[in-house]
Amino acid sequence: MTDTTLTPPAHTAPTVFTRDQLDWLPWLEPLAVEALTERHLAGLVDAARAKSPYFRLLARDPDVLGARTRTDKDIFYNPDAGLPRAERELAATATSRSNGCIYCASVHARFAATYSKREADVQRLLDDGVGVELDERWNAIVAASVALTATPVAFGPQHVERLRRAGLDDLAIADVIHAAAFFNWANRLMLSLGEPAAA
Repeated sequence: MTDTTLTPPAHTAPTVFTRDQLDWLPWLEPLAVEALTERHLAGLVDAARAKSPYFRLLARDPDVLGARTRTDKDIFYNPDAGLPRAERELAATATSRSNGCIYCASVHARFAATYSKREADVQRLLDDGVGVELDERWNAIVAASVALTATPVAFGPQHVERLRRAGLDDLAIADVIHAAAFFNWANRLMLSLGEPAAA
């Protein structure tokens, strides 16, 4: 069996949550771009993801990667009803902040800030943590996301009712759950395969 463990190059690891663009350094060897087959590219779904060492690492199992990527795209890019994109990204940001995934938090915080035009609030979530006071709608989304992140059974009817009181319909509530649950899993995967680095 070939050892594919990598020692990341010397780098500056970020120690605070940020909206800055970050790099991600794998601990296992990703596939080389030139080694990607049609099957790998199909698993990537989006050919531009071949530039990412993270996705080239996941491409070692292209069928699972394909399912993962289609799920990700449907949760965040499907415009049919439900939660606005900014608040789907907010749920992912809160989940990543709670899990300590600096890389994922940076990506989704940038999207949340861009789509909501609430850069200061998103930055406060990153700086002060998931207990920060925003407005009630965002507080409800953050609280539900954090409960799901802690352990699924921590999320319950009280979170659904709070989301409803904040103006979310059933499809929007489902979007909060999908975004938080997906990133709860995705953070743990990313945190176990590599580490962020300042770009």
